[in-house]
Amino acid sequence: MECDLMETDILESLEDLGYKGPLLEDGALSQAVSAGASSPEFTKLCAWLVSELRVFCKLEENVQATNSPSEAEEFQLEVSGLLGEMNCPYLSLTSGDVTKRLLVQKNCLLLLTYLISELEAARMLCVNTPPKKAQEGGGSEVFQELKGICIALGMSKPPANITMFQFFSGIEKKLKETLAKVPPNHVGKPLLKKPMGPAHWEKIEAINQAIANEYEVRRKLLIKRLDVTVQSFGWSDRAKSQTEKLAKVYQPKRSVLSPKSTISVAHLLAARQDLSKILRTSSGSIREKTACAINKVIKDPLIFFKYIYFYL
Repeated sequence: MECDLMETDILESLEDLGYKGPLLEDGALSQAVSAGASSPEFTKLCAWLVSELRVFCKLEENVQATNSPSEAEEFQLEVSGLLGEMNCPYLSLTSGDVTKRLLVQKNCLLLLTYLISELEAARMLCVNTPPKKAQEGGGSEVFQELKGICIALGMSKPPANITMFQFFSGIEKKLKETLAKVPPNHVGKPLLKKPMGPAHWEKIEAINQAIANEYEVRRKLLIKRLDVTVQSFGWSDRAKSQTEKLAKVYQPKRSVLSPKSTISVAHLLAARQDLSKILRTSSGSIREKTACAINKVIKDPLIFFKYIYFYL
């Protein structure tokens, strides 16, 4: 009876939130939550709710929909990381065997109820709270960066009627004054010396984005392999009793691994010539400082990814 009431409330809330998926059909939601994480349709609904929630909340963790029941365990690990980041108060969703939590119908309904309530609250807060720009009077990302530069250089607040040319001329003057007080070659010469025009910067930005996209794909692959490897640690009978301990140790470390690159064009402008020095990693002098236990077992993929887990 309780589950029926929860299903009714969930369906009404999903319609209010604008969900148009197949689980609105008669009996579809009940069938999906009965299978739980083994149901691709249930995972798609969870992924939709999380994607909508990420529009309003800065969440590092994400949840991907599955294509088959065999991916249920991986899905539950992702949900566990998300709920940990959101500080979910429901113990049935955050404690116990992480690979079995969402195989129980009531837990699945509770998860949907929790995600729906969080999304509804986030949308209401967005409507009731004025945009940050209006509150801060132009507190955009660029504004914050320029403000940080002024603070770092010890500059006073510029007048409201100052032009951009005057503002940046003031920054340049202050930089020259500051550099004159430090020893020669303290900062080093810039790696990029050629003057750039708007067309050049557009191309550089495009190159950086292409490299960042490639990096993200590679890092996602490494993180996915890491997840699979950690899952494999719990396959033995002895390790199954330690699943909860493993999750408590692993999830905090896993939550800080982001596939996104933080490198921007600003790093290119800040790069000094010492970055162009290329040293062979196989040279004797370098190997003396970089040799470690991982070199002895690097040919074993499983052990290799264990080390990735600790070094990432």
